[in-house]
Amino acid sequence: VQLKNQNNSIFFDKLTFIYIELPKFNKKIKDLESKQDKWIFIFRHLANLQNRPTELQERVFKKLFNTAKIANFSGTEKDQYEESLKHYRDIKNIVDTAKEEGIKQGEIKGRIEGKIEGREELEIEAILGMEKQNIKIKTITKVLNISVEKVEKIIKLYS
Repeated sequence: VQLKNQNNSIFFDKLTFIYIELPKFNKKIKDLESKQDKWIFIFRHLANLQNRPTELQERVFKKLFNTAKIANFSGTEKDQYEESLKHYRDIKNIVDTAKEEGIKQGEIKGRIEGKIEGREELEIEAILGMEKQNIKIKTITKVLNISVEKVEKIIKLYS
């Protein structure tokens, strides 16, 4: 159905209403040809279907049948289902939050380790550069505020 102006022109071509008269849909399950046929069949017969027929095995219909099953729960079953769903969501939120915090902590730790490594590399370069200019180890330790043993170890390793 489309809305028309008084001069019989279509009011808005993007607005169309489609009515399905379910009692007039008489196809048998073996005669279903398209997804549209399958949907109409389900709407027409859902109350009478006990199991999902093989012709309706697509994933979207699986979701529909699961939802219909939940909608058919008794009051107690609905309460138990809602409680288990709440419990699942709580656990999922805890896990997701822990992952996010772990990622943040890892990023911070990585930055700190990167700064430490960068400082150590600069320290090594400075020691080796001063040593090449024949600056005494005691002077290097005072300038860089590090131990004699560390300076000697770096010179031994990298020279």
